[in-house]
Amino acid sequence: MKKIVLPLFALAFPMALIAQNNNSKVIDNFCGCFEVDFKYAETFAPKGDYKFHDREETPPVAELALPIEKTDNKVVIQHLLVVNDTMIVKHWREEWTYENPVLWVYNSDRSWTKTTLKLEEVKGKWTQTVWETSDEPRYQGLSQFVNLDGKVIWQNTTYAPLPRREYSVRNDYNLLKRTNRINITENGYLHEQDNFKIVRKDGKDEVLVQEKGLNNYKRLSDKECAGAFKYWEKNSTYWGKVRKAWDAYINTANVIKMEFKVDGKMLHEYLFKLGREYATKKLTDSEIETRIKTEIDKFIIKNATVNK
Repeated sequence: MKKIVLPLFALAFPMALIAQNNNSKVIDNFCGCFEVDFKYAETFAPKGDYKFHDREETPPVAELALPIEKTDNKVVIQHLLVVNDTMIVKHWREEWTYENPVLWVYNSDRSWTKTTLKLEEVKGKWTQTVWETSDEPRYQGLSQFVNLDGKVIWQNTTYAPLPRREYSVRNDYNLLKRTNRINITENGYLHEQDNFKIVRKDGKDEVLVQEKGLNNYKRLSDKECAGAFKYWEKNSTYWGKVRKAWDAYINTANVIKMEFKVDGKMLHEYLFKLGREYATKKLTDSEIETRIKTEIDKFIIKNATVNK
């Protein structure tokens, strides 16, 4: 398999290029090897008796943000966590698309509705699409990159599912209204979040609590992510088949509604197991493609309607 070589990226993005929003070089700032730390704190609650959850902080970890597809109007970035040289975890995936008219709006409770925007609504804007570790949908948002007070910033507010750090430990809300603010810095970028944790029921939204998030990406040498490059060389074919299966379904759907678990397991557990089987040559290409589709189909609720 041909080795993927990550290009060297400028540490500071030239301000003059921001006006050229269709130039995908702005997205290069999100690619590379980074030291990442995550910090979250609940801040304000409408109800005085709300019990705030403890502040969350993770120690810095290396993460490779690998561009696996790139054109002038689209960049696909696969994130890979580097636990150590031999333990790599396939993390989330993001896609940046320029003037994309199709937006999947998250409703709550693992359901999304396809919306088509007018050309004037997407003109000059980049859409960020975020996918789960299983490559299932998470959320989308669109905005322009702007030069604000000497800083290059992309900001959007959108609805999203509970983040992984939350859905495994709590169920007191079912919708996250998140404002993502990405600020390109001299040595990476800062992802700020201003979030509302919401209970959506019978068409009404009730804010449970607000939250502040800071995810700081500091650029590292590529050698710090050497294990992630090797992991992707071995596993990129399999995950390409997973993306292809998802694309085939999403491109023909208008509503997506999914089960949270099937037989006590989440989708990524089934797909990661299949990936290990494929890596050991236990399944042929045609067999693995059938199995991938079968596992995804288990989680898709057919003929679903959405209660917004």
